[in-house]
Amino acid sequence: MDWKFRQSKADGAAAGAAMTEILDALLVGVVVLDDTDRPVLANAAAREMGLIRQRQGAEEEAHTIVRTLAGQVRRGGVTRVVELDLPRLTHGDPLGVNVRAVSLDGGRVAIEATDVTEAHRVARVRRDFVANVSHELKTPVGALQLLAEALLDATDKDPAAAIRFAERIKHESARLGRLVSELLELSRLQGAEPLPEPEPVDVDKIVVEVLDRTKTPGSAKHIDVVSHGPHGLVVYGNENQLVTAVVNLVENAIAYSPESTTVSITTSVSAGDETGHEAGYIEIAVADQGIGIEPRDIDRIFERFYRADRARSRATGGTGLGLAIVKHIATNHGGRVDVVSSVGVGSTFTLRLPARPAEAAMALPPSVEIGGTP
Repeated sequence: MDWKFRQSKADGAAAGAAMTEILDALLVGVVVLDDTDRPVLANAAAREMGLIRQRQGAEEEAHTIVRTLAGQVRRGGVTRVVELDLPRLTHGDPLGVNVRAVSLDGGRVAIEATDVTEAHRVARVRRDFVANVSHELKTPVGALQLLAEALLDATDKDPAAAIRFAERIKHESARLGRLVSELLELSRLQGAEPLPEPEPVDVDKIVVEVLDRTKTPGSAKHIDVVSHGPHGLVVYGNENQLVTAVVNLVENAIAYSPESTTVSITTSVSAGDETGHEAGYIEIAVADQGIGIEPRDIDRIFERFYRADRARSRATGGTGLGLAIVKHIATNHGGRVDVVSSVGVGSTFTLRLPARPAEAAMALPPSVEIGGTP
């Protein structure tokens, strides 16, 4: 009899441990309160959300909001589903939690909580994106409408004015075309899976293509676009995307630089940080002698439609999407893009990409030129 009791007790302990393991594996928070609001069961997710908090010693208590909800359920005797904003255990925005509270026998209340913070963030980003797109499209479309009306009035009366209006229509149409093209590109990049079978891409080819594509906008402002770095570097990924990323960086540098300055493209092999992380990565840095970026704008310049200087950006025909595209291309290639800037001195954007180890080891000294203006 004593053996059976011990065996039953051991089985019960094992079952309890298994139940605890299962509950802690759940992403939803689960809490059961007794009739005095004392937690009799709580899983790891509930603690992480802050539904249950540690008091002095080993005792736990339910959050005030949870106790209030439990009292309402007991009095009403019906299941309640509410959305709560809970303060985070660490600093930051409140945690959005969808809570379902159910009345049990003996005055107990079971609570299930789902973290909806990320879902809300995504919904907010989508709303902001639609609002931004609508605003950005409204400007060139409105301009085209006004210019078309002015062109009709000036066709017979003032041929010179008609030509000016036609040129403006051409300019606004090109701007609208760039905006739509970049919106489509960004949408495609955001929906793309990581590159399944990256191909080796010659960094020299990327730089040569970028120099060719940016020759015209550079010449228009008497800006020299030069390149420095070793030959033979190779990264893995999609060549067209990587060219697009570097072109966007160079065009951005040209747009925000005064005339008769220099924009440089420098390629190198990263030595990594103090722990050796990212050692062997290929770096493509684009540096300008432009207006620089205010510290308050640094963390936001890769956001869609964000412009540190809206007036200048519109004057240069910028869409506010170029750097967002660069960021997504870098991410899709397992890399990242960083920026260092000093107001009135200039900015350096560095694209860091995983390298082919054998090629990185064979890299020539950085004094070797790949092309461009010496």
